Amino acid sequence: MTAKVTVVRTEPATGRAIAVGREPLPPGLMKTGAVLALGPVLALLDTTIVTVGIDSVARNLHGPLAAVQWVSTGYLLAMALVMPLSGWAAGRFGTRRAWLASVVLFVLGSALCGLSWSTGSLIAFRILQGIGGGMIQPLGQTLMVQAAGPSRIGRVMGTLLLPISLAPVLGPILGGVLLDHLSWRWMFLLNVPVGLLTVLLALRWLASEGAPAQSRPRLDGVGLALLSPGLTGLVYGLSEIGGGGWAGPLAAGAGALLLLAYGWHVLRPAAGGGWVPLIDLRLFARRGFAVATANSFLQGAALYSSMFLVPLYYQQVEHVGAVEAGLLLAPQALGTAVTSLLAGRIADRFAPRPLILLSIVCSLLGTLAFTRIGAGGGPADWLLVGSLALRGVGMGIILIPGMAAVYSSVERAQVPAAASAVNVLNRLGGALGTAVLTLVLQQARTGHPGHPAAAFGDTFRWVLALSALAIAPALLYSGTRRQA
Repeated sequence: MTAKVTVVRTEPATGRAIAVGREPLPPGLMKTGAVLALGPVLALLDTTIVTVGIDSVARNLHGPLAAVQWVSTGYLLAMALVMPLSGWAAGRFGTRRAWLASVVLFVLGSALCGLSWSTGSLIAFRILQGIGGGMIQPLGQTLMVQAAGPSRIGRVMGTLLLPISLAPVLGPILGGVLLDHLSWRWMFLLNVPVGLLTVLLALRWLASEGAPAQSRPRLDGVGLALLSPGLTGLVYGLSEIGGGGWAGPLAAGAGALLLLAYGWHVLRPAAGGGWVPLIDLRLFARRGFAVATANSFLQGAALYSSMFLVPLYYQQVEHVGAVEAGLLLAPQALGTAVTSLLAGRIADRFAPRPLILLSIVCSLLGTLAFTRIGAGGGPADWLLVGSLALRGVGMGIILIPGMAAVYSSVERAQVPAAASAVNVLNRLGGALGTAVLTLVLQQARTGHPGHPAAAFGDTFRWVLALSALAIAPALLYSGTRRQA
């Protein structure tokens, strides 16, 4: 008889030891993971392709930057608005059915984006696309965690992370090729055949769940009426404050009040009655979950806002083409892809706190050169490329420890709620970061008339500050590696 070999792995958030089996991964599980990986690959490809196409869209549709940035911000915000529904949808319709419906709606929104005729119609269809794409990742993570179990989730995610990590590499390059040889519309139309292939493979390889449970959770209508307009008002208000007038501050204040009302609604003693909270705030009472989601929020703010700024700088200041802009962005994604493949083994050997702090240090050092844009001769091109690669290394280090910290801090039944909350905060951070830095860039251009490079340098100092803010929650991770 062969003895079962067991290793001990440390829970990233708390340092608690977890037994991890060394049994081989079954082929059926890998097929399930491959299908579920296609969902976030679709969303990531779309996000990164669009980053290099913003300038082309603005010129073709004759829209100002303040309006065209909502092609990105509106998409991220729509994703954040529907992500809270993933826990309810999984219980009401079944996780597999809800995931398939999300992919189909994403494909439909992509097709309509490719047919849009104005900035307004493109933003509207991007919101529809975001509504479909918003639940793909949390529902897919729920299916993956439940299929793999806690003892195999790290190895499964480490194996399947390569295509997800390569999507940001291929996205900007593919976007540049499409813009140079076809048109910006193909940035969206490309999703249609890939999305249909995903649906066909899911119908074949994803196991059917059978009929949903008899006790289906009710939708929290009051919470939806408070949370969705609250998030929208807050992001819209922050993006409009710099334009003068009362609309921006009023919207931001109203959004903040609605979010406070949502908090009272879900935490009051009488809450319950068969409905599932869209975001279960009680999960944040768990230290590991609260720390990991705070880092996810700040990481989203720094990541998505820089993905908006970097290609805009290369296209508007350096006047490079779309393909070259995509190639210049590739080092950051390659750095993420390489280090994320090693992150699972690294996380097993070291305590989580130094790993997370190392990732933040890499991100800070990788941003410094961009803050010197417009100062004297500015940094050399090779230094900017190397800085992007270093930023990517920092992002890759944090991926698996951050995900493991979230899911190891909750019970199995709480996985859908946890996936919903962490993805909402990550995308909300991205929407807020993009809106705020667009405002900062506009103000910086006013302060540096005729010197666009200096305006970008000032704006990247805000990216540096966003990255530095993540140090505070990172210090709350466990600093020791406990043995069993």
